Amino acid sequence: MIPALERLERAGYELHCVGKGWAKSLLDGHGWSVETYPKSFAERVAILKALRERLNLRTPQSEINAITFATSFSSALDMRVAGLKPFGYAVEARSLLLTRSAKIVYGEHAMHSYWRLAGALLNASEPPPASVSLKISESARREADDALRNANVAERYIVIVPFAGGTFEKLDKKWPEFDRFVSDQLSTLGYDLVIAPGPDEVDAARTRFPTAKRLENLKIGPYAEVLRRAALTISNDTGPGHIAASVGGRLLSVLGPTKVEQWGALGPTVTIVHSYPEWPSAEKVLAKTQAVLSSVSPLRRLE
Repeated sequence: MIPALERLERAGYELHCVGKGWAKSLLDGHGWSVETYPKSFAERVAILKALRERLNLRTPQSEINAITFATSFSSALDMRVAGLKPFGYAVEARSLLLTRSAKIVYGEHAMHSYWRLAGALLNASEPPPASVSLKISESARREADDALRNANVAERYIVIVPFAGGTFEKLDKKWPEFDRFVSDQLSTLGYDLVIAPGPDEVDAARTRFPTAKRLENLKIGPYAEVLRRAALTISNDTGPGHIAASVGGRLLSVLGPTKVEQWGALGPTVTIVHSYPEWPSAEKVLAKTQAVLSSVSPLRRLE
């Protein structure tokens, strides 16, 4: 979504983002206004109304003053009830709620879909970038410094991301060999292993990966910097893998049922190991890990 937001900003739009709780920390380096989107309908509408009034968004009936990148019915309903004039994809019969809409293209990469939506709003066509470039704030860099120092993490470290929320088409996205791979193979390579569990993952991280150095209660912005500095991030199909790719960190993405062409991480520092229904073997992932690490400069953390 970041390339689409940057495209709108270059076109002269002042951006005020509303998203999940972690969005403010994630986007801090871009300087955009970011507010947390509540869970209840009434609270969401109240947030959008307050934003509309604060920005004095009194526009002609036909003029767009909001864009919804989500394709849910509720996202369009929230904006309409709040008095905004939204633009988005015409799916789930929500075109009646949108002031203007665009036709979605199913099956394309999510980043390309967001880019296409921004282009439809601007009535402009240009190819999407090859990768995402997430900016990291100076405060996030300092927080990452503190977190790594407090956990006594060495200069050479590998981040592991063994958790993944949700499923892909009702299929588990978590590589079943992850635990054995870490304990039997990855731990022998001489790198510090780092894990940054979410609040509901702390106990599992302590139990399943006792040798990994934990960065607990780490916000997304500093986590992005930790991922950027790592010699390598090894991840399931989950958000931190995409973040690693977006900040130029080296990523080894281990995928099973995920459709790579639609949801795979993008960028020149990404290596994808993908197969299904037989998941990639631990031996294959180890070989890819060693190949990537052999090309990593020992000074990468100082870049």
